[in-house]
Amino acid sequence: MYISSTTPILTNCTFAGNTARGYGGGLYCLQASPTLTNCTFTGNFSDDGGGGMCNDLYSYPTLVNCTFTNNSADTGGGMHDLNFSTPSLADCTFAGNLARSGGGGMSNDESSSPTLTDCTFENNSAVFNGGGMYNLEGSSPILANCAFVSNSAVFSGGGMYNYDRSEPTLDNCTFTRNSAGNG
Repeated sequence: MYISSTTPILTNCTFAGNTARGYGGGLYCLQASPTLTNCTFTGNFSDDGGGGMCNDLYSYPTLVNCTFTNNSADTGGGMHDLNFSTPSLADCTFAGNLARSGGGGMSNDESSSPTLTDCTFENNSAVFNGGGMYNLEGSSPILANCAFVSNSAVFSGGGMYNYDRSEPTLDNCTFTRNSAGNG
């Protein structure tokens, strides 16, 4: 599904088994601010970023009680945020997502800084960096009461990897049993 410059409300929706040759296998938001409640993203694929969902160019989605499972992409297996996009997530779960490059669960790029509250990243993996989350190029997410459990990366940052001016803020977050080949 492609959403551009809109503010739709999506409740109890399922995005399953979709494929994109670009961004956003399940959902692609371009300058959009949708509200998603009780939505599921599962088994979606993207050649570029955001197997489940991609937020691009000043997108500000709100997600409550959404689940991202078994999605895959080059970056951001579950979700990819780029170009100053700032989603707000509460009670969301990222589980079993895969990124060929970085951010198995979520990737934040180019000054994209989401706010996450009570979210769980579990059993996500990345071939390179950031099994749970990958933050780069000035992306500084704010996380409160989030858990990173059993995520893995072949190179660095099993739970989270931060690069190039990225400075996340973490409050009462837990990192357990995450692993990476280089630490």
